[in-house]
Amino acid sequence: MTNLCPSSKHPIDQDERVLYVSYDGMLEPLGQSQVLAYLKQLSASRTMHLISYEKRADWADAVRRQGTQRELAACGVHWHPLRYHKSPSTLATAWDIMIGTGLGLFLVMRHRLFIVHARSYVAAVIALVLKLVTGARFIFDMRGLWADERVDGGLWRREARIFRVAKWFERQFLSHADHVVSLTHAGEQELRRFPYLARRSPAITVIPTCADLDRFRPLPSIPREFALGYVGSAGTWYDFDAAVACFAAMRAADPTARFLIVNRGEHDYIRDRLAAAGLPLSCVELRSASHEDMPSQMSRIRAGVFFVKPVYSKQASAPTKLGELLGCGIPCLSNQGVGDMARILEEDRVGVAVASFERSAIDEGLQRLLRLLQERDIGLRCRDAAQRRFALEEGVARYAAVYRSVSASLHQNRRIHERQP
Repeated sequence: MTNLCPSSKHPIDQDERVLYVSYDGMLEPLGQSQVLAYLKQLSASRTMHLISYEKRADWADAVRRQGTQRELAACGVHWHPLRYHKSPSTLATAWDIMIGTGLGLFLVMRHRLFIVHARSYVAAVIALVLKLVTGARFIFDMRGLWADERVDGGLWRREARIFRVAKWFERQFLSHADHVVSLTHAGEQELRRFPYLARRSPAITVIPTCADLDRFRPLPSIPREFALGYVGSAGTWYDFDAAVACFAAMRAADPTARFLIVNRGEHDYIRDRLAAAGLPLSCVELRSASHEDMPSQMSRIRAGVFFVKPVYSKQASAPTKLGELLGCGIPCLSNQGVGDMARILEEDRVGVAVASFERSAIDEGLQRLLRLLQERDIGLRCRDAAQRRFALEEGVARYAAVYRSVSASLHQNRRIHERQP
């Protein structure tokens, strides 16, 4: 975990007092990379309060917990961690929302917080209540089409009542939000097609999942001993069998090729799929790694591979690993139909996006990837693409612009009310 906060001091803008609500924990890798990395910089010039939900196992790690507390305090972020409850699922989530709403009301009123920034849908329920009760401005940071993701992932049925309820809430979030953040331009375009937003469409800013490119960078001292690498989840949204088939085709052409897989919690499933493909474990290194260790693990591979199921909801998704891999100078083989990913890979010539998971498409994509790897400037091209599209500093600047825009609208409304008799 990095302990660095912005060194430059800026005057605190008292009109940009922000309550940030995340249902993801700050002790998880996702919270570390996609929440804390932003807030530590955004807190340099505004008051930031943070509500997060921490899982029991993460909270039990006293070293990490205390380190995160010190880090946030040093950056001026006021952290209010709550306990995450998992089961029974619906009741546990309702309980978490109730507790978070009560705490949020206290913080907004006690500290006169003018902006509530909600990360994803559960947090947005809390933010919507706070807006309706206190008049605080509401930023809906969507992170994707969550309700549709539950259907596409086989967790809900589209005709189920819970899906209809979730879509009703989504409509309320989008209709009441003062600003919406989308991960992708494809997602923004889909939102603008929603009929109920035809008359009143909120301001939308596209901010992809950025990477700390000071950490995710090429490390020449680490040899690239693996021809192919796979990092992150292997289930639900990912077609891991296609990634295994890709490596099997590579190994058929080069029996010395090795495969690095970095994953948490799915090792039995991964071993099963490797065995089903007839790949010996001797050519694969399967391991876990902390978020802090990911740049050094990525630097061990020549190319990354991952295939995301191109379902409806994924047009609003942006895999975090893409920016991190490119930042490390690593080209990627992936697929079309997922957010802006195919356009980035193909336009910037930093990877290949296949049209399907058919064996012929994967084989053709692998051959294109191998040709890219022969280009001498491929690493520099990947790094350049990451800096242009996924730099954390650019993401922070866009969030700061959103805060300024919302604050300006608040000022405008105040002036209108002041002029009224």
